[in-house]
Amino acid sequence: MGRGITPLRTSRQFNPLAQPLEASQKLGGRQLVGRFDGGDITSDGGVLVLQKLEERSGIVRRLAACFEDYRKPDQIEHPLLDLIMQRVFGLALGYADLNDHDELRRDPMLAVALHKDDVKGEQRRRAQDRGQALAGKSTLNRLELTAPDYDGSPRPKESDKPETKKIVVDPESIDALLVDLFLEAHTQAPDQIILDLDATDDRLFGHQEGRFYHGYYRDYCYLPLYVFCGEHLLCARLRPSNIDASADSVEELEPVVARIRQRWPAVKIQLRGAAGFCREQLMAWCERAGLDYIFGLAQNPRLRKQIEAERGQAEKQYQETQAPARVFGECFYATQDTWSRERRVLAKAEHLDKGSNPRFIGTTLSPGQMAAQELYEKVYCARGECPENRIKEQQLDLFADRTSTGKMWSNQLRLYFSSIAYVLLQTLRRTAWTG
Repeated sequence: MGRGITPLRTSRQFNPLAQPLEASQKLGGRQLVGRFDGGDITSDGGVLVLQKLEERSGIVRRLAACFEDYRKPDQIEHPLLDLIMQRVFGLALGYADLNDHDELRRDPMLAVALHKDDVKGEQRRRAQDRGQALAGKSTLNRLELTAPDYDGSPRPKESDKPETKKIVVDPESIDALLVDLFLEAHTQAPDQIILDLDATDDRLFGHQEGRFYHGYYRDYCYLPLYVFCGEHLLCARLRPSNIDASADSVEELEPVVARIRQRWPAVKIQLRGAAGFCREQLMAWCERAGLDYIFGLAQNPRLRKQIEAERGQAEKQYQETQAPARVFGECFYATQDTWSRERRVLAKAEHLDKGSNPRFIGTTLSPGQMAAQELYEKVYCARGECPENRIKEQQLDLFADRTSTGKMWSNQLRLYFSSIAYVLLQTLRRTAWTG
């Protein structure tokens, strides 16, 4: 038999503590004093570190130069740079959405970081805005509502185009900026770099433009393409998910590689990616462009047959030791229809408790450059750290998956903001101990 709950006849009243507490509290041998008259208080003191970093690096200022502001200057209270800096700093501080800025606009520390003279917003034009020094969600949303092809001209009354807010982004300039920031992070040209390619799922919960169901991820999503070099982000491209993982990778890589070689003409470049990038178009382009590649290769009966001897050796070792066993081999392989030539393929014949677990890699590197086991274990398997963990940092920590606007180009802009926030924090991580 259940117990009945008797409602209170009168609601309990909240009795706030006296300010300050009338008597101090004892905490061991120390005195604890509580006060509630501290004035303006913020939990975002770390933004001052971002401010100093931005003053030294100019990363956000250079991002702002990739926008064109067609607003009337005499009607602007929040300059373009302030809007972009507020948005990027907000992401870096852990505020995912535009709605958060209706509270952040009252934060005096963020106003200090944006070099506002009136950090409490007491001199705002409209009475309803006073006490709020920064832009709210509606003003910040202007950054996302203007199509990239807007040229500043008035919208005709009979036009069916969406209303524009007159702040236009140049995507190609941001793409170039990401590569330039990577290049400038090095005091001298390296002998060799590895560019990591990876695609991931960006799940969607609405009916956004470019939304499709993806069979592997079993959900509606985008399929963004990322290019990293170590911790450095060089490309973040939002794509629909009804495509192959390698789709448009050549088109994205060509300007990146050209810009790197313009600055570092002698650098050796390797591409690294999962099996989704082991495609004829990308491999043939690498071979023409003088790039090496290390791509995973999906297994099939022909490949498994090529390493029957190695699989037998691995199984025998496992039976003798009852520990996972690996035997490496290699061969030259070509598909029946899709590859234009034979290519070197490395094989890992592994036997585990669950049975045989073969893996394959396609590469341009010769046996003299790197043996099969070293190439697999020390180079290819390093993908687990980069780019996979770097993508997690951007999506989970810096909200690259907040792609909820209706248009794909505005969701791409949100991905750019997250990317710049990542670069800002990566720069802090890289330079914090070097002064």
